[in-house]
Amino acid sequence: MKRKLIAAVCCATMLLGMTACGGSAPSTATQAAGTGDVANDPKVTLVMAEVNPLDTIVGMTDQKFKETVESLSGGSITIDLQASGVLGAEQDVLDTMLAPGSTIDMSRISAFALTSYGGEKSKLLSLPYTFVSREHFWNFATSELATEFLLEPHENGNGVRGLFYGEEGFRHFFTVKEIKGMEDLAGMKLRVSNDPIMNGLVEGLGASPTVVAFTELYSALQTGVVDGAEQPIANYKANSFPEVANNLILDGHTLGAIQVIITDEAWDKLTPAQQNVLTEAGKVASEYNRSISEQKEKEVLDELKASGCNVVDVPDKSAWQAAVSSVVSEYTKGNEELYQKILDMQ
Repeated sequence: MKRKLIAAVCCATMLLGMTACGGSAPSTATQAAGTGDVANDPKVTLVMAEVNPLDTIVGMTDQKFKETVESLSGGSITIDLQASGVLGAEQDVLDTMLAPGSTIDMSRISAFALTSYGGEKSKLLSLPYTFVSREHFWNFATSELATEFLLEPHENGNGVRGLFYGEEGFRHFFTVKEIKGMEDLAGMKLRVSNDPIMNGLVEGLGASPTVVAFTELYSALQTGVVDGAEQPIANYKANSFPEVANNLILDGHTLGAIQVIITDEAWDKLTPAQQNVLTEAGKVASEYNRSISEQKEKEVLDELKASGCNVVDVPDKSAWQAAVSSVVSEYTKGNEELYQKILDMQ
């Protein structure tokens, strides 16, 4: 009993110390996940894919997740984080993960990436102008509804499941030629992934959707294969796109919701204690993502403006919303009530 009391006091002292230093103290559940026999569980290495560099919001979130998993597991789990698209674009990674015997166990993906694989619920998160603010998104991401969305691909038999949500800021269009408003996008070839909602969004704005792999986007902009694309601000800069497309219009058509997924095959080979580690580390990484995203984005935007990037603000988005309203109507069919629940979380 005395030993337990001393341990409890030490644990409380550590938590208070972390809080005083400005750190994020893990929850009691998180502490529990990293203790006990999990360190003695069979050693496992999980290969994790990231299309962006490690100094982006998503890259930093990945690293926080990796560090937390390895710490809480006492070394029984190692995350082999492969960034900057070395394992392929998101769609390539998903194709690999959804195939039997995947060589990729985990990935950070855009929430809308699953829409082409039957993610009926996930597609609601990528509909244009769904989230009016970051706070609106986090109201969803921390709700019980979020868990339902994360488990959808597993329940559909796709062979993957989501662990946690995060965000990388609102997504905006950027172009090779100077633009001043929505009307200037008319006729432009804008890069899209193989996603029906993004195709509809681009068409609604009067432009031509052109499928190009993310890993080929820089050269496509450079050679005129496409006239523009869209990305969150931090990713736009980190991937050097201003070098070939130095015009950024802050239309904020979609909140860049992200999630980390793991294959059912990889999940099932973990012990219950190790599974708990991943779940608790996901909570820590999600909270970390929320704490850095907005400030990191602001810093990058200031750097872009200082370097001469042509940044155009869009104070009134009503015309943009009207232009793409048919996309929202089309892709909420059958899920109107569920979509309304998301809207009501403002």
